[in-house]
Amino acid sequence: MKHKLIVAITGASGSVYAKVLLDKLVKAQAQLDTVAIVMSDNAREVWQHELGNTSYENYPFKVYAKNDFNAPFASGSAKFTKMIICPCSMGTMARIAGGISNDLITRAADVILKERRQLILVARDTPYSLIHINNMKTVTEAGGTICPATPSFYSRPQTIEEVAATVVNRIIDLCGLEMDSYRWGEAET
Repeated sequence: MKHKLIVAITGASGSVYAKVLLDKLVKAQAQLDTVAIVMSDNAREVWQHELGNTSYENYPFKVYAKNDFNAPFASGSAKFTKMIICPCSMGTMARIAGGISNDLITRAADVILKERRQLILVARDTPYSLIHINNMKTVTEAGGTICPATPSFYSRPQTIEEVAATVVNRIIDLCGLEMDSYRWGEAET
């Protein structure tokens, strides 16, 4: 079964995670039916500041405006199966935890949760306040997965994109997509 996937990008620091995720999804297109992208205004600004470009415009996926409530995934009837919010700001997570659907990102997350489909929030903040932790708990209890943007170093990453890939590879695994990546205890090739 091919997946219908929503990728939302918020204004949290960590645009490199979103870039690496989109790069990997381009390579995994044969496993995907649809990839839909929605970005907040802050996400565009942060991407430009952190990465120095507007390469988010160059991906072969359909992009929806942040307030386009006519987007297919604003309704459960469109049967999008997975949503990744990468990076996920604490404000976005709080609105999802509180059931506040004030834009397409939070509406889509609400739809994914109510339909009992897969929601992955790539939390990118540190340290966490008790409010953040309680919001993570609420989202988890509602069926979402919190996948913090916490890199690993087993694979000995050499570049910032390789560091980001240690998180993105976990996201790809969580989505059930097949992709070559470092596996602990397996022989290096």
